[in-house]
Amino acid sequence: MIGVIGIVLSLGLLMYLAYRGITVLLLAPILALLAAAFSGMDLIATYTHVFMPNLANYLKTYFPVFMLGAVFGKIMEDSGSAKAIAHAIAKKLGKNQAILSVVLSCAVLTYGGVSLFVVAFAVYPIAAHLFREAGIPKRLVPGSIALGSFTFTMTALPGTPQIQNAIPMTFFKTTIFAAPALGIISAIIMFVLGMLWLQGRAKRAMAKGEGYGEHPQEQIKQFDTSNLPSLLIAILPILLVLVVNYILSNFVYTAFAAGSSSAFVTDVATWFKEKPFLGDYNGTRGNWTLIMSLVLGIIFTILVNLKRFTKVKDTVNQGVFGSMLPILNTASETGYGNVVKTLGAFAIVQAALLSISDNPLITSAIATTVLAGITGSASGGMSIALGAMGQTFYDQALAKGIDPQVLHRVVAIACGGLDSLPHNGAVITLLGITQLNHKQSYADIGMCTVVIPVVTAVIAIVLGSIGVV
Repeated sequence: MIGVIGIVLSLGLLMYLAYRGITVLLLAPILALLAAAFSGMDLIATYTHVFMPNLANYLKTYFPVFMLGAVFGKIMEDSGSAKAIAHAIAKKLGKNQAILSVVLSCAVLTYGGVSLFVVAFAVYPIAAHLFREAGIPKRLVPGSIALGSFTFTMTALPGTPQIQNAIPMTFFKTTIFAAPALGIISAIIMFVLGMLWLQGRAKRAMAKGEGYGEHPQEQIKQFDTSNLPSLLIAILPILLVLVVNYILSNFVYTAFAAGSSSAFVTDVATWFKEKPFLGDYNGTRGNWTLIMSLVLGIIFTILVNLKRFTKVKDTVNQGVFGSMLPILNTASETGYGNVVKTLGAFAIVQAALLSISDNPLITSAIATTVLAGITGSASGGMSIALGAMGQTFYDQALAKGIDPQVLHRVVAIACGGLDSLPHNGAVITLLGITQLNHKQSYADIGMCTVVIPVVTAVIAIVLGSIGVV
């Protein structure tokens, strides 16, 4: 029982201290050892033989995905492609559809692999301009950006290259296109409910004569649209990443796994199989296809926008450096989760969790979203949950005839539920970018990124349980 108290205390401190602004890089090892101390474990051995190896394994598996995703996002930003897409959508829909313009702009960019933070910086000036013209309260801007960036394109839509959709692949032997029907249905639910909420809030506020509001501290520079790439040039890299990933995942890899009727494809697949430098391709299927897609997307974006970069080297370097903190944070949380997993007391916690239901979709969703809420990180919570119980969930799903694709999609959707509670780093950053505070805007952020995704996860569990894939 003392061990269980240690785990609960450790998790509670992780949530509280992260909210107070202390870095997870420091918190994760210290609080992992605190939990280990309550269970009477050797602290030095726990750190050197459990925490650090699992942190390193996470880096080994996901560092290329984090790094290339960050580089791709930075290149899309510095080339003007991100702003070009947002500007084109806003111009097409006009000020009367300001909320929809912002949501769709964010959705297109995040679905194309641009990081959430880049999207927020790129879209905010356009959103502020549209909302001011339409007389919609500025306090709804963060909720609109969050709906387009932190919800359906992050976790539900099949094919999204966001890390929250990539992590389950290694555990469940799936691809980022897992459970397409279930993902599309879930995405529609989140989008429709979120839009209904935001539009309703805007109409009620405008009916009361609230308007955009006075924001004397607001300093938004008008960006020059003369040097932006055309919409076609801007959106081609996103389409390239998605299409190449789909082809590699569903055609090339299929030839690896099961052979092909095409002699050419079979020969290519055989060549790859026989090359030792490729390593364990079967164990890295999803990562390999995503990495190749992002590499091609980066090269293409640089080539077609070469004249728009001041220094390509600086852009690439900034993208690489920008990936370091996010992946180290998540890797540290993974190390933390695996330390907790080794504790004898965890068997009690695991048994209690698994006793909630014999349906692995329910238990995996609860574990993932609760841990995401505690850590304030969708990827961190998912990494802890799957690192500790991923194999158990996978085995249970197979035993019950549940397609691992469904498990992948449900876990991905669930991680985007409680993750964006007030202490979430992306929420705090978004409010900082828009120069608003929790009191002004969190109710709308919370409805769009917590309440609605949790409801959607429940619906996804029901649909997945009856065989929707």
